Parts: sequence; C-alpha cells; structure tokens
Amino acid sequence: MPTEKQAELNLPPGQIPIKHILRWGIDHPGITPSTPGIDLKTYVLIIDGEVENSVKLTWNEILKLPAVESVSDFHCVEGWSVLGCKWGGVIFKEILSLVKPKAMANSVSFKCVDGYSTSLTLDELSDNNVLLAYKLNGKMLEIGHGFPLRLIVPNKYAYKSAMWINHLEFTSKKGLGFWEKRGYSDTAEVWKNDRFSK
Repeated sequence: MPTEKQAELNLPPGQIPIKHILRWGIDHPGITPSTPGIDLKTYVLIIDGEVENSVKLTWNEILKLPAVESVSDFHCVEGWSVLGCKWGGVIFKEILSLVKPKAMANSVSFKCVDGYSTSLTLDELSDNNVLLAYKLNGKMLEIGHGFPLRLIVPNKYAYKSAMWINHLEFTSKKGLGFWEKRGYSDTAEVWKNDRFSK
C-alpha cells in the first residue's frame, strides 16, 4: 500500500521523490561504462526490421518531424522518482506512421550507442505520452540524460526509457534487453511494483 505521502504525490508503490537529476545517466550500462561522445553531424537514427519503409534519419531530419511536449513523472527501479518532467520530442505514433510496421511486427528493440538495449511491444508504445525525446524542461538533453535522443515511457521503470538511441528494430518476436536478461521485469509496470522477473 502507498504511504500517505506517496498517495498525496500520486507516486507508484515503493517510490520516493527526489528534486535533483544529477544521477540519471548512471544506470544505463552498455558496452562502455562512460557516456558516449556523439557528433550530431554524423548521427543517424536507423529504423528498420519488419516495416514497409525503412529509414535512416539525420539529426536535422529528426528535428523536422512534428514535435510535441508531454509532462510526466520519471520512475527509477531503484526507488526514486523525479516528478513533473517536461519532455519535448517526437510522439512514438509519428514513427509508426513514418515506417508503417508490417502486420507481423509486434515489438520494437531499442539499441543504443553504448551497446545498451531494451524492447517494448507496439501496444506499450501506443500511449500519447511515449516519446522519442530530445528536450527536457525546455532545453536540449544533456549527454547524461540521453543526448541526443532517448525514449520516454512514463508508465514503465526507467530502464525501459533507453538513452542515446541510434537504432529501432521492429520485430515479430520480442527480445530481452540488458537488464531484462539480468533478472529485471520485462513488463516493468511502475503501478504494479513490477520490478523483477517472476
């Protein structure tokens, strides 16, 4: 049961609010232990797999896609939450319209510059607050927060909100990502306190 303070703040079970955002980039271990260096002049987002229209988007092409703002809370599986984050970027539904998933596609694998990965179903990605974000609170993302592009899935624990994304692969079979292979829940539902695989 949520505590009185958790209920007042509309916090999921087991979460406490924090004000600072200094440590957001720590828990995203990929091949390299440090934040990657990314040059926007050469950065490309590849979107392929089970789609009708594979694309390779440059940074300028990403910025030309319709942009939205969405306010949501950010919940780490370790038990801390940052409330009221204002994200800016591309609603994921815009990506679906762009690449047109084939009928067999049911999931997307998100791959990152540092080797990290995670995956979500198309149903999980269909909410209007799921974004490919490049802004936080009106400013372009810092490298420690996922610059230049990160996923935001507010109803999942933050290990599903991959940072430094450079490849989206639509698949007919859902795979397990970095933390999911190591015992964390693949569904990661914050309101169900769903932290670890059963």
